Amino acid sequence: MARMIADQLVAQLIDAGVDHIYGIVGDSLNPIVDAVRRSGGKAKGGIDWIHVRHEEAGAFMAAAEAQLTGRLTVCAGSSGPGNLHLINGLYDAHRSKAPVLAIATDIPSAEIGNGYFQETHPERLFISCSDYCEQIATAEQSPRVVNSAMRHAIAGPGVAVIIMPGDIAEFDASASFPPFVPTERPSIVPGEGDVQRLASAIDTARTVAIFAGAGVEGAHDEVIAFADLVKAPVGHSLRGKQWIQYDNPFDVGMTGLLGYGAAHAGIHDADLLLLLGTDFPYEQFLPDADKVVIAQVDTDARHLGRRTSVTLPVHGDVRATLVRLSELVKPKKSPTFLDRTLKKHQKLLDSVVGTYTDVDTTMPIHPEYAITLIDEAAADDAVFTADTGMGNVWQARYVTPTARRRIIGSFIHGSMANAVPHALGAQIAYPQRQVVAIAGDGGLSMLLGELITAVAYHLPIKVFVFNNSTLGLVKLEMLVDGFPDFGVDVHGVDYAAIGEAIGFHSERVEDPRDLRGAVAAAFAHDGPALVDIVTDPRALSLPPAITGEQVKGFALAMSKIVLTGGAAEAVAMARSNIRHLPGL
Repeated sequence: MARMIADQLVAQLIDAGVDHIYGIVGDSLNPIVDAVRRSGGKAKGGIDWIHVRHEEAGAFMAAAEAQLTGRLTVCAGSSGPGNLHLINGLYDAHRSKAPVLAIATDIPSAEIGNGYFQETHPERLFISCSDYCEQIATAEQSPRVVNSAMRHAIAGPGVAVIIMPGDIAEFDASASFPPFVPTERPSIVPGEGDVQRLASAIDTARTVAIFAGAGVEGAHDEVIAFADLVKAPVGHSLRGKQWIQYDNPFDVGMTGLLGYGAAHAGIHDADLLLLLGTDFPYEQFLPDADKVVIAQVDTDARHLGRRTSVTLPVHGDVRATLVRLSELVKPKKSPTFLDRTLKKHQKLLDSVVGTYTDVDTTMPIHPEYAITLIDEAAADDAVFTADTGMGNVWQARYVTPTARRRIIGSFIHGSMANAVPHALGAQIAYPQRQVVAIAGDGGLSMLLGELITAVAYHLPIKVFVFNNSTLGLVKLEMLVDGFPDFGVDVHGVDYAAIGEAIGFHSERVEDPRDLRGAVAAAFAHDGPALVDIVTDPRALSLPPAITGEQVKGFALAMSKIVLTGGAAEAVAMARSNIRHLPGL
């Protein structure tokens, strides 16, 4: 039997297949950290401690590793500020359905409730970013709570939190722990009546469109085959992109704020829209239920009808549902709707997305050109991470998925500063794979210290900083809402110089003619590399469907800028974007 509760906790983690913990040592966490030391490290069958510079980054790292591997990952924070710093990264992990266990140690148990130094009541704080949050109060309770927390994290999947006062971690372990035997995730087979009703509606509809989300993971071939059967264009959400866009002759792009292509038109023009494995939150981009019959398939019944009126809900796995549907529906004979949507998609790609990539001599560097070069040079099995903001727009539109590439981001929680810590977690999960971080200068600066973590652990991440000295997506939000941009410009920083000082291979690029060589050199470097790309702060991302209100708001904002003495800014923005606007 383990000598202390801390030793027992570490033994339980090892039994569950965990081989490292992300965190910062100190205070109430020290007994557990010392138990990690005594375990001998991963090389000797124990656990490694991954020392991060900020606990938030540790939670992001755990989230990325868990999403990529599907395995339980662990992060930790000491009492008070230590575990409070975990919360933002845990929100991201939980909303991304990443199986993460957070160890939040607390002040001495005898002092709880007395306003003690660093008292925060973590049992209250972590409830909204976890499926399971329990405090350990006795030695007998500890192994059962730890086991339950791990099971909750994997079953969710999502975040589970155990709260352990530092003194309890030093109690003698008085009870054995149950073995952690892993199980396979089952398939949810839909009800036959639901599938029969959906099949009948599909047969009745003249035209069908598919909108695919992250829930199509593992069902790529079935979705393509079914789209061929019913002659349906296939659009996708941001989270669905990596699972369905590759090797897809029916792809019509993505809808939403970051969207492109004909997905918006396809899902609005069909008689029946089939939502597959998506909890897409923006109802303004979905068709009205009185104009289009909407069906939805999801493994989580709570998602059904949550975003729009669904008349044909099906609770089941996408793959299992499509296999059965394919046996029931009649093939559609006319490809007219599909062909028309595909042609529109190609036209939109050529006139909006594609024209941004030919600016190889234009200064400042167009970010679309930069991301295109990165995409072309990256490995077929690269893992991409992207900061929330314009970096997310560029990866969504220009990073080409393959069957082996992965894309990680704060796609639901929408936090800044995620790209580098996500990349670090991905690189620790897959030491031999190429990991590419698309970082904005705003996001990078928030958790800049994690560049040190990359050097300290010899993690060869490739960081491409889109440095426009502004919060680009916020700027665009202000403009389309009719506000002149204000408070979005930030102090210019030479991040290449910072990277070099830390120990990165670094290069700053201002001339687009130097960019291809800099990208190649970064990928060729055997270690962490950073390319600081000075991009055009006035480059805009155009959504797939521009409303009259957005045009009105943009025009109003431009007028306000001119009237307050910013005529030069308005002209410069027009010069940066006018030739890329549709129809011009």
